[in-house]
Amino acid sequence: MTVGEAVRKRILELCQMRNISINKLSGISGVTQSTVNNIISGRNNSATVATIKKLCDGLGITIDEFFHSELFTELEQEIK
Repeated sequence: MTVGEAVRKRILELCQMRNISINKLSGISGVTQSTVNNIISGRNNSATVATIKKLCDGLGITIDEFFHSELFTELEQEIK
């Protein structure tokens, strides 16, 4: 799994856990709808730390909590 895929899955997982939609996450985090949609659809595989921080703020979690997931433990080597 790549970092982009892990980030996408983690966002979806957290939204499901909190019973909020991607649209609502966009509104409460201040990240534009198009940016969130691009991350979720896979068109953006390199979300910035600043964007992830905003999403975390909207979700009411820290960046540490975001990355504290099995999804990030065995990522593929990105440099080939």
